[in-house]
Order: sequence, then structure tokens, then C-alpha cells
Amino acid sequence: MGNFKNANGKPVLLKMVAVIQENKAYLSEVDGLIGDGDHGANMNKGFTMFADRITDKKITFTDGLNELGTLLFTEIGGSMGPIYGTVFSDMAEAGEELDEIDTAGLAAMLDAGLRGLCEIVDAKVGDKTLVDALSPAKDVLRKAAESSQPLGGALVDMKAAAAAGRDSTKELVAKFGRSARLGERSRGVLDAGATSCCLILTAMADGILERLEAKM
Repeated sequence: MGNFKNANGKPVLLKMVAVIQENKAYLSEVDGLIGDGDHGANMNKGFTMFADRITDKKITFTDGLNELGTLLFTEIGGSMGPIYGTVFSDMAEAGEELDEIDTAGLAAMLDAGLRGLCEIVDAKVGDKTLVDALSPAKDVLRKAAESSQPLGGALVDMKAAAAAGRDSTKELVAKFGRSARLGERSRGVLDAGATSCCLILTAMADGILERLEAKM
């Protein structure tokens, strides 16, 4: 399947919103096991505010990511507002000049988001954070781009990588946030950030795949 038109991004953005809204209770439940229990509520608040603001707008995928990132960074409390705000804003900046987003373009966007995140949070794979989902998803897209894999197939592989990364956090010990104080007791539970990141990446991929299939 071919490339994704940046201009056709609004349905993809709204799909990302919907998955957070549908999973807000689940995300807070996961977070509540070793954290504050407010992850789902905070994410839902920010994503719903974003959806309300773009309802009557014609907006590109990257412009939407930038608006979502700015909203999360400036208006949503907790640690996840600045974290996701940075990821989305940096993704948007990396792709803002693209009329069509191919495998390499999306890989560059995820890479920029991850690099931006790592500039404000000293987290790496294995620290039980959303990096455990985002980094392998980025790696899969980068490898797919290097082998000239079409976007459709690359997105399917990206979803699998994000899910595997999310699942890996269950047996990890938390290194950041409130859960880090639990030490070994944080093992055996999924990380809420990795869980929401996997949901978002999966919804993003599914939304783009629907756009690609519509062109066929």
C-alpha cells in the first residue's frame, strides 16, 4: 500500500482520541496498581479537549499532532502532559513539510518524538516507561524504511513491536515516578505509560491503514 497524505490526517487523529476515551478507566486501573491512578483521567481530559477544538477545523495530521502536543504540554497536569506533549510536538515538527508520509517519513517522526522525550526524561528501554513501547516501534519503522518496505506492512509490524514492548514492562522494575519507590514490588504490573503509548500507536497505525485501503 502507498503513502499517507498528511492532509487526510483528521480521521487518524480522532481515532487516537477515541482509543483514549474508550480506555480511560482501564488506563487509570493499570496506573492505580503502582502509581497515582490518574493516568486515564488526565489523558482523556487532554485528548477530549483536543477533539472538541478540532471538531470544525480542517487540519492536517502534523498540524493536529502539534496542536495536541501543545495542549497536553501546557494545560494537562501530571507527568504525562509534558511527556506526550513533547513527543507529539517533536513528531509534528519532523513531518510538517511532508505532503505525503511514507515509511521513512513516519520513522523520522517517531525518532524525533523519542529523541525529544529523552531530552527531558533520562529513560531508556528497560526502565518501565512508555519508551519501552515507543522505542521498538520506532526501530521497526526505521528498519522497514531501510529495506524500502511499504507503509502498510511497516505499520502492521510497528503495532506488533509496540505491543511486545508494552508487555515487556510487566516483568520490569520501575525506575521513574511514584512506582519507582516500590522497587521489586513494581514488578508484575504493566506500565501505564507504555500501555497508553501502545494504544495510541495502534490507533494511529489503524487510522492510517484505513486511509491507505480507501485509496485502493
